[in-house]
Amino acid sequence: LAQSLLALFASSLAISLVFAIIPLCHNVVVLAVVMAVAGLAMGCIDTISNMQLVKIYQKDSAIFLQALHFFVGFGALLSPLIADPFLSDTNCILANGTANASSNLPHIRKSLVPHHPGNLSHYDLPMKGMVVTRVSYAFWIMALINLPVPIAVFFLLYKERMVPCFNGSSHPLLSADELALETRPGDKDELSTAGQRSHTAAGHEDLFSCCQSKNFRGASYTYFAVHITGALVLFMTDGIVGEYSGFVYSYAVEEPLSVVHKVAGYLPSLFWGFITLGRLISIPVSYRMKPATMVFINVVGVLITFLLLLIFSSSVVFLFVGTASLGLFLSSTFPSMLAYTEDILQYKGCATTVLVTGAGIGEMVLQLLVGSIIHDRGSYSFLVCGMIFGCLAFTFYALLVFFHRMYPKPSPELDEASPDKAAAPEDTGQYQR
Repeated sequence: LAQSLLALFASSLAISLVFAIIPLCHNVVVLAVVMAVAGLAMGCIDTISNMQLVKIYQKDSAIFLQALHFFVGFGALLSPLIADPFLSDTNCILANGTANASSNLPHIRKSLVPHHPGNLSHYDLPMKGMVVTRVSYAFWIMALINLPVPIAVFFLLYKERMVPCFNGSSHPLLSADELALETRPGDKDELSTAGQRSHTAAGHEDLFSCCQSKNFRGASYTYFAVHITGALVLFMTDGIVGEYSGFVYSYAVEEPLSVVHKVAGYLPSLFWGFITLGRLISIPVSYRMKPATMVFINVVGVLITFLLLLIFSSSVVFLFVGTASLGLFLSSTFPSMLAYTEDILQYKGCATTVLVTGAGIGEMVLQLLVGSIIHDRGSYSFLVCGMIFGCLAFTFYALLVFFHRMYPKPSPELDEASPDKAAAPEDTGQYQR
């Protein structure tokens, strides 16, 4: 826990510093290094927050994971709204010929997509002159908004006596076992033993304990198969999130739809808006529905949505309906898959690292792949790729369910010796974990 909190503190503080530094970068190499640091920090936060929620709440973690990822979607929806008032509608540099360049700006923006750079030699864009953009303020506002996060993590470190300079000046937060000891002093020895067993079983002694080779000795092939198939499902679904939000605008403005640029610009916002709404809805739903069922509904919904998008590919109205539907079905896939996989593997937290890594690689690789295919084959291949990725996600999910059935269940003796059962009081009037 101490290592996780220190890593969260350093990562969240690094993000505020990075956002403050970005407007001051006047060299592309320096900017690339700064953005790489931001990526590392965000990756640490993503992995550690998911892993600790799984370790702390275990079978109840599905609800907390849905809440966590609701705020991820909410942030993705909110941050463009913060930046929008500071973005210029014309060229950011004033010089001779700016008026002509500004009139061509929509066409330039359309051309400057990753998969179709086009020939911009006939556009006269000024490179020197007075800078009129105010986008720096957006980065500084985001840095300030993020600043309470490292402060809150530092406060938690302080309360848990994990700050070296303040070890003796504060009382740590009481754990569940300590509260139980206060209410039932007669069970002190039993609870102490159960608490030690709990920490050992959960792997809290080391942040990287799950990566040690001794934990893999004697593991069945289904143990590795569950990790791999779970990661592949998220590789596909998170890859779909990345490639759809990145290329739906480009697909909409091309033939045969030829949507007006301003209208097409609403599609990514609609997509992220329904991802956020879906994650909000999933918080109460996950209390009633099993994670495996939620993942099944999600992957089938994605598959059907892409099929309908292909059938009604010439309909602008259905493109908006399909974008909203796709955001809704993709919204809870990541937290539900985390909860489902960790449920299979008895909540050790190791699967979370594998799944988060697989999702991140998918989001990176599939965008590059789809961009190259659209460049070579045309805009219609955008939906075909989505359909293929949806089919693969469903296939990997079916394999995950198959390996789940074959995975050995924990023995009854281990269940009876579990810390939760040992620590549970007999009468309902006492504290319960």
